[in-house]
Amino acid sequence: MIFKCKNCGGNVVYSPEKKSMLCPYCDSLGSEEREEHPGQEMQLCPNCNGEIPVLEHASTAQCPYCDNYLIFDERVSGQYKPKMMIPFQIGKENCKKALRDKFKKNIFAPTDFLSEVRLNSMQGVYVPFWFYDYDANVDFTGEGTKVKSWTTGSTQYTETSYYNLVRNMDICFRKVPVDASIQMPDDVMDLVEPYTYEQFEDFKPEYLSGFFAEKYNITADLTEPRAKHKMNDDATQLLNQSMAGYGNIKIHNRQINIRNSASTYGLLPVWRYIYQYKGKEYPFYVNGQTGKIVGMAPLSKLKVLVYSTTIWALLTAVMLIINSIFRML
Repeated sequence: MIFKCKNCGGNVVYSPEKKSMLCPYCDSLGSEEREEHPGQEMQLCPNCNGEIPVLEHASTAQCPYCDNYLIFDERVSGQYKPKMMIPFQIGKENCKKALRDKFKKNIFAPTDFLSEVRLNSMQGVYVPFWFYDYDANVDFTGEGTKVKSWTTGSTQYTETSYYNLVRNMDICFRKVPVDASIQMPDDVMDLVEPYTYEQFEDFKPEYLSGFFAEKYNITADLTEPRAKHKMNDDATQLLNQSMAGYGNIKIHNRQINIRNSASTYGLLPVWRYIYQYKGKEYPFYVNGQTGKIVGMAPLSKLKVLVYSTTIWALLTAVMLIINSIFRML
């Protein structure tokens, strides 16, 4: 499918700033008309008939000839239809500004690191996620201590009290996120979190127009161990908080049991910027909702050398001046 402007025929895309479909050719808002192209080869653009390179798990693509965005119906329907998504809240220009603001003090970064040409290569991607719901029970027994000290005269006393600790907690976890993309690094996707779930909406293909997207390529059963690991960490943290004030806790029994579970398929927005320098890739990922940035700026050895040489030359000049002054005295 493709979204065309009913006013000028241009490709209508979703604008995070406008929170609406926008025609970048005539600036019309809400002028989109959905065109279906059933049976057409995915590799051919329905607008110019040019050949489109399609990645294995991509559910959208951009024509390299006319720049139109194509959405592949069969990869956003049936088993691949997301139930929910958070539309992009941050547009490309605002994302560029966020990167420049964060790394503007990195004086040793390469000169073109934040150049307009480089940043224009940034892509907005809807990443597939599985979201897990768990109704869990935490059962704990153990022993903890509380220590009290006081001084009477010249004598210091210490009293240690021992307590039996018993906890039985019912905890509901909702929408524990785990990315379902082979291409996206799991640890980075964890760092890009959190997202504000209040902005979840039902899936609409209109939101994909103007962005890249993937269908899930890892099934829910294969990603669930990561979700359970997150759940166990959070459950343990809540358990520890309930025993604040006790020291030297000895565990006699700790069990986390899942009573009910469910999974839901959805999409989350991520901006991706890959900077290449000296034969190495430096990836940056930006949360497309909150603007949180994950990535480390590259280091230009030439800049470091020039800076060090300049400082050394200045120090040498200062020492020569000081020596000259002392000789005059």
